[in-house]
Amino acid sequence: MSKKDEKLALYKKAAKELNLNLDEELIEKVTNGLGPSIYNRDAETVSCSDASELERVRKNFLKKKLGLTESDDKLDAVIKEVCQEMGSSNRNKYRALFYALLAKKLKKESVYA
Repeated sequence: MSKKDEKLALYKKAAKELNLNLDEELIEKVTNGLGPSIYNRDAETVSCSDASELERVRKNFLKKKLGLTESDDKLDAVIKEVCQEMGSSNRNKYRALFYALLAKKLKKESVYA
């Protein structure tokens, strides 16, 4: 099993444990889109308590990658919703799952089609 396959198995298992109801194909496509960042412990996860990181998620993922034009307040509300859904006590909010959940909530899965 390759390192990437190990990460995919980890993400799929975590998604099931958190009851995120994410399509496995979407998880794979988002993981592929993240490239080598999934192998860096810090880059692999999203810290919901770090305002600058959440700003980067909004700017670089929601606006640039997904092409959203909604107000920052609306996008921040969706980010906060995902943080809560993944669990405030969950220290391993994997970026692949976080981004997949954002794409699903905002009906932008087609970006990964």
